[in-house]
Amino acid sequence: MNATTIGTTLRTLAAALAAGALACGGAAAQDYPTKPVRIVVGFAAGGPTDVIARIIAQDMSVALGQSFIVENRPGANAIIATDMVARAAPDGYTLLFSSLSLLVNAIVAPDKVKYDPFKDFAPISNAAVLPMVVVTSPETKIGSMQELLARAKAKPGELTYGTPGQAGSAHLAGAMLENVSGTQMTNVPFKGNAPALAEVMAGRVTFMFYPIIGIANHVQGGKLKVLAVGTSARHPDFPDVPTMGQSGFPGFEETAPWVGMLAPAGTPAPSVDRLSAEMRKSLAKPETKDRMKALGAITIADTPAEYLAFLKKDYDRWTRVIKAAGIKSE
Repeated sequence: MNATTIGTTLRTLAAALAAGALACGGAAAQDYPTKPVRIVVGFAAGGPTDVIARIIAQDMSVALGQSFIVENRPGANAIIATDMVARAAPDGYTLLFSSLSLLVNAIVAPDKVKYDPFKDFAPISNAAVLPMVVVTSPETKIGSMQELLARAKAKPGELTYGTPGQAGSAHLAGAMLENVSGTQMTNVPFKGNAPALAEVMAGRVTFMFYPIIGIANHVQGGKLKVLAVGTSARHPDFPDVPTMGQSGFPGFEETAPWVGMLAPAGTPAPSVDRLSAEMRKSLAKPETKDRMKALGAITIADTPAEYLAFLKKDYDRWTRVIKAAGIKSE
């Protein structure tokens, strides 16, 4: 056998081995998952992130023939859960169902956060966003965003806005409003949305950004007035209320808290793609959309590439807002 023949044989063998490896890889991706999958949520059971994760987990269990089990690991504004998944085996069997905290924690608390939101995760799909509304008590006699900000400009620092904690979505939206309107207002943080809303309804806190779900009952009861909705178009629950854009502040629909799924970096791309495809199928189902609507959520259903682009844009936006407002972690 001469050198030419040997070279040809080696190239043929290499090609066969490569083809075999691709076939095995394809078969492995097609077989995935072969055992139960954990979806880790960094918040307590019953909240929007947890509920949406369970809706999707139920659908994916049926579609993929394996149990998708939601595991709650609350604590440190989801840092504990996020850190755990970042260091999990990148095999597709430990996933993270996350929220805005994935990015914000890394911005406001770099000394506490050990993960990198981009280097340590493979985005699967953005599931949904939860739009917020601006609410105040009728006792304030404020009838519009223009009136609210006129008061803020007349009395710098005196108007207050309630938030369910430092550096959460409501705090960031309030800081962004200060930034774009050139006003100075005071954040009053509480331990949760409910106590913050109670103080707004009592008129002791001027206003707050609040998730849209459940607000209609308070409005009908005369306890709250909605000044604007943080959606791109008027919301059917409040057809007479302008959007933030119509009130002169475009872009606030992008402040809506989001929830989505990620895998540890290095998870095989075919597994990520399959998870994303099944997740998007779940979110496209009419019954899923109805359940999301009941939660006040709007479905998104991104591809991995679309989700990554969204995360980068969101990170840049909140970095600017947080830097301008001087927001620090608690």
